[in-house]
Amino acid sequence: MMWNEFIYFALIAALFWMAGVVAAFRKKPFSRTAFLLVGTGLCVYTAFIAALWIALQRPPLRTLGETRLWYSFFLAGCGLLTYRKWHYRWLLFFSILLSLVFVLINLLKPEIHDRSLMPALQSPWFVPHVTVYIFSYSVLGCAFLLALAGEIRHTDRYLPTTDRLVYIGTAFLTLGMMSGALWAKAAWGQFWSWDPKETWAAITWCVYLLYLHLRLYGKGSRTALAWLLTIGFLCMQMCWYGVNYLPSARGSMHIYTQ
Repeated sequence: MMWNEFIYFALIAALFWMAGVVAAFRKKPFSRTAFLLVGTGLCVYTAFIAALWIALQRPPLRTLGETRLWYSFFLAGCGLLTYRKWHYRWLLFFSILLSLVFVLINLLKPEIHDRSLMPALQSPWFVPHVTVYIFSYSVLGCAFLLALAGEIRHTDRYLPTTDRLVYIGTAFLTLGMMSGALWAKAAWGQFWSWDPKETWAAITWCVYLLYLHLRLYGKGSRTALAWLLTIGFLCMQMCWYGVNYLPSARGSMHIYTQ
């Protein structure tokens, strides 16, 4: 089974990522070597995702473990791109660190990965909906790290970058909700049903819209904005996997792991 080979790909990718982080801190303000090392690790990780996709004969996006695989990939990628654009070495470090945490969770708690795919998931909306959502989660995760750093260091210097990341993340979050509504209409005959996961998705979306509203109108202190992004980050975790533990989610149409 291809998933059994994950440890080898993960180890190689992790070594490249950590070497890239070390190289980034050894040179100011930008290290091309660090960029290439982290990029090579991402290529190794991409190779595993592609191989797993081929082995399963379906998109590896069904189980929670598979979405963690994509999240760690996108998070490392977002950390690398923000490092390339704004040269935040510490953000590259923390994004890689968080990616490795999710990699470790997948190694310690592997999910059942088989070829089965329920009829509702055999839809052209499946891949774009899930990947767009996971990508938005990774971008907004980086925004959360920036806001947290700004609050710890008592500086507003990260706010412009945080704003750009929230703009991008919220845009993709909106695309994810729209594609999900179209998918729901095709699969179940209605755009929205206030399913527990849909409800938390709406709450998460509203939190980030509130942040954008406050920033556009110049309202909210740095501390208030940091708390808002913290709440948004926690809502994302609830929407992603927290709802699975709610009693009301037992009959949810979004629980595909059983």
